[in-house]
Order: sequence, then C-alpha cells, then structure tokens
Amino acid sequence: MGRISVSCLFPASWHFSLSPAVLPRLVLPSFRQLLWFGLMAALLGLVYLLLVAGKGQNIRIGEDKHYHRHLARVTDVEATDTSNPNLNYGVVVDCGSSGSRVFVYTWPRHNGNPHDLLDIRQMRDQHRKPVVMKIKPGISEYATTPGKASDYMYPLLSFAAEHVPKAKHQETPLYILCTAGMRVLPESQQEALLEDLRTDIPVNFNFLFSDSHVEVISGKQEGVYAWIGINFVLGRFNHVEDDREAVVEVQVPGGDQQETLVRRRTAGVLDMGGVSTQIAYEVPKTVSFASPQQEEVAKNLLAEFNLGCDAHRTEHVYRVYVSTFLGFGGNAARQRYEQNLVSSTHLQNQLLGQHRGGSADSPLLDPCLPADLQDEVGPPGQRLHLRGTGDFDRCRLLLQPFLNRTNETSTSLNGVYQAPIDFSNSQFYGFSEFYYCTEDVLRMGGDYNSTKYASAAKDYCATQWRTLKERFDRGLYASHADLHRLKYQCFKSAWVYEVFHSGFSFPAAYDNLKTALLVYDKEVQWTLGAILYRTRFLPLRDIQQESLKGSHSHWHPGFTFMNNHYLFLACFLVVVLSILLYLLRLRRIHRRAGLNRGASAQWLEQGLVSPNLAINL
Repeated sequence: MGRISVSCLFPASWHFSLSPAVLPRLVLPSFRQLLWFGLMAALLGLVYLLLVAGKGQNIRIGEDKHYHRHLARVTDVEATDTSNPNLNYGVVVDCGSSGSRVFVYTWPRHNGNPHDLLDIRQMRDQHRKPVVMKIKPGISEYATTPGKASDYMYPLLSFAAEHVPKAKHQETPLYILCTAGMRVLPESQQEALLEDLRTDIPVNFNFLFSDSHVEVISGKQEGVYAWIGINFVLGRFNHVEDDREAVVEVQVPGGDQQETLVRRRTAGVLDMGGVSTQIAYEVPKTVSFASPQQEEVAKNLLAEFNLGCDAHRTEHVYRVYVSTFLGFGGNAARQRYEQNLVSSTHLQNQLLGQHRGGSADSPLLDPCLPADLQDEVGPPGQRLHLRGTGDFDRCRLLLQPFLNRTNETSTSLNGVYQAPIDFSNSQFYGFSEFYYCTEDVLRMGGDYNSTKYASAAKDYCATQWRTLKERFDRGLYASHADLHRLKYQCFKSAWVYEVFHSGFSFPAAYDNLKTALLVYDKEVQWTLGAILYRTRFLPLRDIQQESLKGSHSHWHPGFTFMNNHYLFLACFLVVVLSILLYLLRLRRIHRRAGLNRGASAQWLEQGLVSPNLAINL
C-alpha cells in the first residue's frame, strides 16, 4: 500500500495525500475521541440554533409586524381591488338620531393562524374615497309610520350593493344597528320598525341577512364597539412579543383566578361630544366590590367578551369598563351652567331687591367667559346679561358641583361606579371635545400635559375679547374654529380639565393621554368594532381549510425563516456525520494495512519466502 489520496467531495485545490505512517497521528483518533468530537459538534449546532435562529426569528417577526402595520397605514388609502376573488365584504348601517350612514368593509382571506383576527378595512372606491353614504333624518322619525322603514333604508343598501361585487352579495353580511334615536322610542315602536326591515330587506337585496342582524344596541355595546375599533387600528390586538410595545398582566375573565397572561397593553378611550361624555378602558385585574349593591351596578358597566374565533383560547378575552354620561358633554354642561346662573341670580335679586344682570349696564360677572366678552342668556322674560372676567381657576371651582361627585369610593361623575385604573401602566386617547379644546385654539393637541394645558387656558381666558377676535380675523386659530368656539373655549377648557381630573380622578401628573381627531389619519367609527366582533367566527372556515390543505399555502414568514435554520443545522449534522464515517473508514483501512505488514514479517522469520524474492512494501 503506497499513499492514500483524499479528494472526494472537495474542490481540486483541496486535494492532498497522506502517508500511512502519519495517518495515525493526524486523522485516526480512537473511537472515544471520534464520539467526543461528534457530540461537541452537535452541541455547538444546537447552541447556534437556540441563540441565533431563535433571536433571529423574534427580530424578524417583530420587524415584519411593524413593517406590515406601517404598510397598512399606506395601503388603507388605496382603492379596493374588487376584481380580487379572495376579498370578502361586510356592510354596516349606523342608524343614529339625526341620520343613518352605511359603511362597507372588506378583508382578505384569513391567514389560517387562530391567534390572528381578520384584517378588516374600510372599502375605498376608485377615487380612493371611503365607501360611505349618509341620509337624513334618523329612522326614529318614522316611528308612527313603520311601514316606510324599508323604503327609508333602500338608498343606503342600493349604494352598498353597487360597490360590492354582485358575485359576493350572497356571502356579504349586512348589519343594521340602531343607536340613541331609537333607544328613546317605546319598545313597541322599535319592534315595528325593525320588523319591517326584517321582512322587506331580504326581498329586495341578496345580502347575508337574518333577523338577528338588525337590532337596537345599548350605549354599553356602542362604547365597546368604539373601544374595539380604536384598539384594532392601533394594532393592540396583535399579541406578538415586542420590546417596543408596553405590556400588561391580565387575569383572564371567567377563568381560573390563578390564570394570568402577559399581552400588549390596550388603550382607553375618552370621548366628549356636545351632549354626553363616554369612557371605556380594559380592566386587566379581577375587580372586587365594596358592597353587593356596587357589584350589581358594575355588572351593567363591565363587558366581558372574546374577540377570537376559538372560544377555548383566552388570548383575545377582554374585560372592558364602559360608561356614558348624558348631560356631561361640552354644550350640555354649558346649558346646565347657564340655567343655574339664571335661576340663582333671579332668586337672589328677588330676595335682596337687586337687579344684577338685568341690563348691559349692570351685568353679572362670569369667570368662565373671556375678559370683557358680553353675552345674554336665559329664556324671554328672564334674560340675564353677562360680562366675562376670564378667571380660569375660579371657573373650575364653580364647575365642580356640576360633576355631581359623591363621597363613595370608586365612583366618578354622577356618583357612578368606576372600575380601577392603573395610572402607572395605562394609556388613553381623548377624542372630540378633548381634542377640540386642546388644539383648535390652544394649538397643543397630541400629548397632554396638565400644567401646560392649564397655563395656556389661563392665558386665553384672561385675554381681552377684542384681542381674541383680532387673532381670529388674522387666521391664527384652526381653520374649522369659529366664533362660537372662541366664545366658549374658556368654559370648555375648564370643563374638560375638571371632568378628566376631578370627575374621572386622573392625577395631575398623568402624562399618557393623547388627544386626537384621527387615528393614523383615519376617523375610526364604532361600526368597525361592530363588524370585527360580529364576524369573529368567520376565520374558523379558513382555518379548517388550511388544516385540510396541509402545510403549504399560508405559512407565516417567520416559519419559513425558522425552517432555513433547521435546514442549515440538518446539513451541518450530515457533514459532521459524513466526516466521522469517512474517518472510521480510514481507520479500518489503516488497521488492514497494519495486519498485512505483520503477516509479511512473520513469513520472513519462518523462512517461507525465497531469499531471491524482492519484497516491496
């Protein structure tokens, strides 16, 4: 045996030869050494997979989620591709007090992952405008002629039918949900209107529609839907581990008291309109009550629901507190304040024989109006002349009794029960008057700071009315701000401050309130939350189809990324195994060569070989 050449599976430049004399030292270790080498190689490969691949997967998934979330903000304003056969559609009609609006939503096929919700977005036409239509008056105007309800609804549904592809009508759910205007009607009139819709709509339209798809929803349901819609747009229901997002520990509602999970923190919602104020937020911890009476009241204010498609999974189970306060909106509060001024001043004038506020020459001083602004309020025969003094702090003190707070613990406006808020780990968004008060005139919408807000409000209130009008004429305020806003900005600034800090008991140092008009440049309607909740079981169909298909169609990018690392590790182990087998083969060849040399030497010693025979080794 001469030299052993090693060139199999290697490039030509790696070709080399080894002599048997040096093989034992270089490539012929003992079996124990071979086993040790193999175990070390396998261990190194496993460590690589855990540290590098695992970390890479988390980073990749986190980056993908952030990328797709930011991408969604861009694609949301693109025209909907109605030629895409994989798109699904849904129609929601919001029957309000002053009018009704129809919204058309669309979503792609579910990705098959039971952890994810449907990706629902508002449909946009070829001009990239949201598909929405509004008509007046409200449906409650037809309370005495319920047979006209379906005729009233016909233009809205025809509009929706024109935008949804005809082939999709049969599988497109239609929901008609009525709010405040219908709630005030007697139940018999409500039912008559709804029955007309249930009877006639299936005759004229081919949407997926059943009796349960039309109803009058409560203020609590409306608040929950608004909370769902806003948090969905904010991406707070995507429970993927990400160091860039705040998390909260949740005690799962309805489950074992010991069952807790950590997931992304949701945002609370504050909304102050002209007539009412509403608050909605998640209550992550199990609530304890001071008395059975308080527990009974809380049941009407706490909603527990599962947004996921699987009732047995708890990752999308939420406990949300919702409360609506009629009469606590900005305009309604000012009306209550003026009525109190008129009645108390009239009574005081009668008792003391005075005429304060009876004329412009002897006006009643009002700290909630800008300095030197003159106003006239009250019914005919009891008109009251006011002149503003612009005292923000004095105005706040005068408004505190209108909050109707009580001495009971865990209560807010009107003495209504309020679930606990973890002010150190929470976030709230303030809409409508919370935004208008901070932005239209004070120009400080966005991140709320109570000290800066109070200082700006004080300066505004103390400014002469003549100066404020000059600034308005020069266009220094928001484009949609009008004289009515300027006139009552001082009052509403104080009212918003008191409702937030005294009514809902947010500390003055609370710095996680954002006032906003839009979320990601979109006006979020409660109807988005409504269709998200009512279609939550639809993904089950796609998930079942995915299970039948196997493992090919809709895998996540993160799974493919992980597969690449498994493939690398498998190749690495195959190479290590091949080297070990090759070394064992060399060891066997070397032993055979050693036996041959030993036999030849034995023959020589016994003289069995002719002395004339040349021996070549």
